[in-house]
Amino acid sequence: MATESVLHPSLIVPVGHVEPVPRRVRGMIGGRVVFDTRRALYVWEWQAYPQFSIPVEDLVDGVLDDDKHTEHLGAGPAHRHTLRVGSEVRPGAAWVWGEGAPGPLHDTVRFEWEALDFWFEEDEPVFVHPRSPYSRVDALRSGSSVRVEVDGVVLADAPNCVKLFETGLPTRYYLDRTTIDWTRLRHSDTVTRCPYKGTTSSYWSFDSDTASHEDIAWMYDFPTIHANRIAGLTAFYNEHVDLYVDGFLLPKPTDPTRPAAD
Repeated sequence: MATESVLHPSLIVPVGHVEPVPRRVRGMIGGRVVFDTRRALYVWEWQAYPQFSIPVEDLVDGVLDDDKHTEHLGAGPAHRHTLRVGSEVRPGAAWVWGEGAPGPLHDTVRFEWEALDFWFEEDEPVFVHPRSPYSRVDALRSGSSVRVEVDGVVLADAPNCVKLFETGLPTRYYLDRTTIDWTRLRHSDTVTRCPYKGTTSSYWSFDSDTASHEDIAWMYDFPTIHANRIAGLTAFYNEHVDLYVDGFLLPKPTDPTRPAAD
């Protein structure tokens, strides 16, 4: 039990891996369709999650202008392009794969995610990045008790929880509102998005007598259907609090980075 928060499944997809996307993928800028394809590819430029790579032939209103600049993007060399859609100009928004990239990527283009206004898988919007076909998100009710402390102050004491298991991340413990000492927490304006769970509705920080701890807790009021059991519940970052599960203090995860909207 004492090692539960650090012993979680690791990411298994190697950098440079390419797979077909069995979904219709579209991108839009200014209400116009940049591309519309049923032949997209997943490409892993790093292990955590893939990007979409789109056949150049499936551009609709999008026009690419070569910036005459090449970089290595993990899977191989790619040539940077400016994207034009009507009167909209997005410099450096697209990368066309070059020689040395995996063969299936030739004649495809990888767009910077934020360069487009909207992304869709079938008719549903996708946020932040594509959902990996190798990642799972499971939210399970649990009878495990959870106590949260920071600088010796108890912020939550719950007799049960919902455990959220997400590939490559520590287990997160979502708690009922009634088990949290809200008088100790300060509301934050932070909003983050997760392609698996949706958009957060709230974040909270804590000011102790010795330090300020920013954005250590969050909530999804309206998560995706895949994680609907965490709706209205609050979780704390294992990395930044003392978390006791069934009376055992969990070690803090060794990787201190925070993925957006855990």
